[in-house]
Amino acid sequence: MNLVYKNEKTLFGILLAISLIIWAGFIIGTFGGALIYLLFGYIFYLFAQSALISYLKGTAVQITATQFPDLHERVVACCQKLGLHETPDAYILHVDGAFNAFATRFLGRNFIVLFSDIVDALEENPDALNFYIGHEIGHIKRNHLRWAPVLFPGSVVPLIGAAYSRAREYTADRHGFAACADVNSAQFGLAALAAGGKRWRTMSKTAYVQQIRDTRGFWMSFHEYLSDYPWLVKRMAVIKGLAAGVEMDPPRRNPFAGFLALFVPRLAVAGGSGSLLMTVAIIGILAAVAIPAYQDYTAKAKLLGVVYIGKQATEAVASYYYAKGAVPDDIAEAGVSPSAFGANIQDISVGKNGAVKVDVSVVPYVGKSIFFFPSLTADKKIVWHCESRDIPNKVLPLECQAK
Repeated sequence: MNLVYKNEKTLFGILLAISLIIWAGFIIGTFGGALIYLLFGYIFYLFAQSALISYLKGTAVQITATQFPDLHERVVACCQKLGLHETPDAYILHVDGAFNAFATRFLGRNFIVLFSDIVDALEENPDALNFYIGHEIGHIKRNHLRWAPVLFPGSVVPLIGAAYSRAREYTADRHGFAACADVNSAQFGLAALAAGGKRWRTMSKTAYVQQIRDTRGFWMSFHEYLSDYPWLVKRMAVIKGLAAGVEMDPPRRNPFAGFLALFVPRLAVAGGSGSLLMTVAIIGILAAVAIPAYQDYTAKAKLLGVVYIGKQATEAVASYYYAKGAVPDDIAEAGVSPSAFGANIQDISVGKNGAVKVDVSVVPYVGKSIFFFPSLTADKKIVWHCESRDIPNKVLPLECQAK
């Protein structure tokens, strides 16, 4: 049995390509300034993730050879069976009746957390716990946690980000299935997730799988297109098929629902309202960086054109001086018409010492000026020095930047 869901590698490749293009564009568009904000983002992540790890270490119970040795033995055995050479730190956590488990990563160290209620619910069938353990080991083995920061820009793209997340879940389910000693144990594990701590024992898995027919409709399809997780009935159907030795494909979704989902931003990257707020915050941070950077970029491009016209004005003033041995009273006398200024220049004037002053109309530097100061060389040749007293270096051409 292939432990990797058939679409995961393809979706990963597409998502990686999209993410790298976005990261490259973001860094190039901000002239490398984005790297500073990425550093701050990484520091913020460290503090946020350290809060979770600290909570686990200070609240949850670590699973060791002496603390819950039966669970520790299962974790070690699942790692060996699935080819994970370094056993992650494992904890058991009480979460007020929640049935689940999760994997996380911090400073190069992997962690898996089992919720106490799922452990208690499967006490009579402990092999079903291997499904949960194997599922989280699957995420670690496939480096889903390690690649998440790199893939983040692409993961917010409608359809593709959620599709890759669902593919990861199918892959993790396959690892969970492979970790079980009994082929039916994975179904028991999903049954507990669906029906709770007691009812899973009498739940008809066949009848539950038949609910898959209801997932073909528009609304079911639309909301699954937006979700990070496949519908649980589909996961059960796939696992039931694996137990029977059959590779089952989930039913097709409504294509019109997929078309509409293209226009819905994927905000719940990690699931839940908390991730929505986090995504909004990240978008706000990116906007705070990208918008000023874009303004600087456009201003720099326009000011480059301003300096080019300023140089033409200095050539006209120099030609006038060579011809008449005097400085013109204004730029028009030097032969430069105001119609040649262009939209980014308010005015060009000539000082008594021959200096050329260019007043710009480039937002946000409207009314500010770029000066061209002349000087004579030993052979009476005019050379010009460009500078500005009120426009920052970051948007000025290199030759006009203050040294």
